[in-house]
Amino acid sequence: MEKVVRLISMAPLFLQMLLVSFPLAFAGHDYGQALTKSILFFEAQRSGYLPGSQRVKWRSDSGLHDGKASGVDLVGGYYDAGDNVKFGLPMAFTITMMSWSIVEYGKQMAANGELGHAMEAVKWGTDYLIKAHPHPDVLYGEVGDGNTDHYCWQRPEDMTTDRKAYKIDPSNPGSDLAGETAAAMAAASIVFHSSNPSYANELLTHAQQLFEFADKYRGKYDSSITVAQKYYRSYSGYADELLWAAAWLYQATNNQHYLSYLGNNGQSLGGTGWAMTEFGWDVKYAGVQVLVSKMLMQGKGGRYSSVLQQYQEKAEFFLCSCLGKSSRNIQKTPGGLLYRQRWNNMQFVTSASFLATVYSDYLTSAGKNMNCAAGSASPSALLSFAKSQVDYILGDNPRATSYMVGYGNNYPRQVHHRGSSIVSIKVDPSFVSCRGGYATWFSRKGSDPNLLTGALVGGPDAYDNFADERDNYEQTEPATYNNAPLIGLLARLGGGHGGYNQLLPEVVPAPKGAVTTPKSAPTPKFTPAPASTSAEVAIEQKLTTSWVANGKSYYRYSTVVTNKSAKTLKDLKLTISKLYGPIWGLEKSGDSYGFPAWLNSLPAGEKLEFVYIHSADPAEVSVSSYTLA
Repeated sequence: MEKVVRLISMAPLFLQMLLVSFPLAFAGHDYGQALTKSILFFEAQRSGYLPGSQRVKWRSDSGLHDGKASGVDLVGGYYDAGDNVKFGLPMAFTITMMSWSIVEYGKQMAANGELGHAMEAVKWGTDYLIKAHPHPDVLYGEVGDGNTDHYCWQRPEDMTTDRKAYKIDPSNPGSDLAGETAAAMAAASIVFHSSNPSYANELLTHAQQLFEFADKYRGKYDSSITVAQKYYRSYSGYADELLWAAAWLYQATNNQHYLSYLGNNGQSLGGTGWAMTEFGWDVKYAGVQVLVSKMLMQGKGGRYSSVLQQYQEKAEFFLCSCLGKSSRNIQKTPGGLLYRQRWNNMQFVTSASFLATVYSDYLTSAGKNMNCAAGSASPSALLSFAKSQVDYILGDNPRATSYMVGYGNNYPRQVHHRGSSIVSIKVDPSFVSCRGGYATWFSRKGSDPNLLTGALVGGPDAYDNFADERDNYEQTEPATYNNAPLIGLLARLGGGHGGYNQLLPEVVPAPKGAVTTPKSAPTPKFTPAPASTSAEVAIEQKLTTSWVANGKSYYRYSTVVTNKSAKTLKDLKLTISKLYGPIWGLEKSGDSYGFPAWLNSLPAGEKLEFVYIHSADPAEVSVSSYTLA
């Protein structure tokens, strides 16, 4: 559990650190095995009736009356960490990040045989979120109470603690909680869009309702659900979650309403203003900024492109700070691990590394580099940074310790986790009492009787030190939101290093479908397509990137229309032939294309860009008609 601690300052480094010798060479890591284990961890965190397919056999059913006292079914969902409380904000963030991982790297998961398990992990969470949203303007955000829960050390199956359910509604708002839940459902709708469209539509309906609720009735959720303040206080407020939800809804729907929201509220809600050095369950700005940058590079910015560029500037500030090339860099341990705070630092490591990975692929897809205060940074530099963090996690560190339980030979054995530290109810069904669990199991110095496979614990301190002790909750407690971005990282690193195009519209394959390993596409001989360039209107096309998917070559073309006249260009009509794929940045009307909905004219000297993707040479673009005023 995250008991919120914000470190205002670090103790000064007033003495020289003793250098710890690394092994001369580290063996390469099995990212596929680590991926399998990291997904398995979510099955250990399940609440409710466990399915027949449950692979973590030492767990059993729990929380079977959750919500009953409030007249609502809240059985299911996830316990957030080493306790037995269901906290809505970190749970929703977990689902958002798992979904983002699948959206970007679902094909790599499929190739590893893990896509089905990953999608099941998402659905276990979204099934619960649907239950927790029984009315458009009501959302249950917590089941259980951290204070009474922490007084006891019991297996989930033996819980005797209070299971009260807490909600937000118009009189007791929670825009951050509702916004994050909307983001989770919107992102998950993309995951299930192809394989389960009816379920995807259901998720999207909930997401849209929750976003409207969050935006209309504004307020911090922990002012309404006050019992969450000690554990998951929303320090950043709700503005970042409103933008986060809008960004995911735009990705899921392509509805211009959400793009307009991002464009019109970027400044007032902080999306274009905040330059961050952290990303996690509380502070979403860096995630919003990276996701919006993807939209911009996809050519989906429309008339808000200049605003979206401001988001991108802040995204690159964050990523430059990870690389140590910014004006304000994120601290690192002597061993090279990002370091934000002493309590569960790993959450920031995996989330930052995930953003670096996807942004690396976005830049590669767009054929661009990143500009930092200390100079340009290549996509490969971002990916190398992310790999260094994952390798540290898996054992390439001064202690030669794997911080993923069950991976390697030297990993934490005394995890701060109730379920894993107490003998399985299937082995010994004797009741474990509230305080008896502390006396018998918490204080026990031996290894956990149940292996919490795949759990990523809080990790070392600022000097790479780590104590494997159950009462050392700052370092040995795992959390679902530690693992959620990690599954995307591991899928990417295990999937090779070539042929990615993350700007292609998202299509998550069926879990058991055959997947072709992506490879680089041959660059075609580019012959400019016929275009009706005149003294007044100029058209220029160029190939920006190419890739191979499922054995087929795809090409992304950028076309720029320039008003070379001294007057305003209006009523533009373009004819486009030999187009065999999607197009962005124009509005189709009959057999011709005109200005997009957000644009009705092009001033003198201004340019309009549109992009399209297909498996052929450039389309033929010509001007049918226009007027000058």
